[in-house]
Amino acid sequence: MQKKLILDSKQLDITLSRLCQQLIENHSDFSNCVILGLQPRGVFLAELIHQKLKSLKVSVPLGYLDATFHRDDFRRRDTPAKAYETRVNFAIEGKNVVLIDDVLFTGRTVRAALDAMISFGRPEKVELLVLVDRKSTRDLPIAADYIGKSVDTLDSQRVLVELEAQGHKQNKIWLINKE
Repeated sequence: MQKKLILDSKQLDITLSRLCQQLIENHSDFSNCVILGLQPRGVFLAELIHQKLKSLKVSVPLGYLDATFHRDDFRRRDTPAKAYETRVNFAIEGKNVVLIDDVLFTGRTVRAALDAMISFGRPEKVELLVLVDRKSTRDLPIAADYIGKSVDTLDSQRVLVELEAQGHKQNKIWLINKE
């Protein structure tokens, strides 16, 4: 197994700052905007984005969304899927929703998240923010509005996101070649 570092801690911090600036440019005061982190790993990125926005004096509601039971492969798995917490303590009806996930791969998780999100109301607009966009691996026509880093990958490769909030020593993003 080979690992290639694609973002180190310093680069990740710069990337997150850039993503926050793009959000501020497009949403200015965030008065009609909410953020939803996709479970399980997108919530860590959503919290980092939320903290950075807060340090820039921007206040925006943050929630967690689990799409486990909305996935199209839910019944195909050999082992039962594990559900995670959904916490949406605000209305999304008529809001601009920014979905946040760590990696965009096939697009199936985002499709499932759109189904899960509709249970909480009809948003005016939905945008997608991802830390890593795995190009050339999409099964569905889904594209991110905000991308931290685009990486050409193969189906046989994996992107590993290690964040301090998940218990890792440093924030690092790896591209792993499976054998």
